[in-house]
Amino acid sequence: MESATTDHHKQLQYCTTRLPYRQGRELKAVKVYTVASESRYLLIFGVPKINLQGNLKTKLQCFGKLQSCACITPEMAAKMELEAFTDVFAVQFERLEVARRAKRQLDAKQFYGGTLHISYAPERETLQELREKLMKRSQEVAHRTRRNRTDQTDSTPAKKRMK
Repeated sequence: MESATTDHHKQLQYCTTRLPYRQGRELKAVKVYTVASESRYLLIFGVPKINLQGNLKTKLQCFGKLQSCACITPEMAAKMELEAFTDVFAVQFERLEVARRAKRQLDAKQFYGGTLHISYAPERETLQELREKLMKRSQEVAHRTRRNRTDQTDSTPAKKRMK
């Protein structure tokens, strides 16, 4: 499912126009992810070009099972402008939750003198993987809906007794 555009991999500027009470402890770039745009595949930009693939793998394996980690700098350089003297790695995790946590904890963090930029890479998924991801999400939502309904019916009699 290769996509022609790479705009979603570009790092966004941090939002500085939020009201003080809405501003968090650290600046964030405002970005919304849909079920289809989140992925087990990540692209890691900004890794210094000093043969750090083994070190990167070790760091990523702390989050969960890693299926693959490959340097794709030449492929990405043909599609977009990259920071000088850095590599880009394509990483695949076994589970989406692990990729989500790794992205959240490593994005904009220092790594051997470089600042990492991590983005989801749903264009690397196959159609079958996308179908499975959407079906899993639909099952999760159905399960939560059923659980919320049972929680509401269980708490209703208790409220009546309290009156």
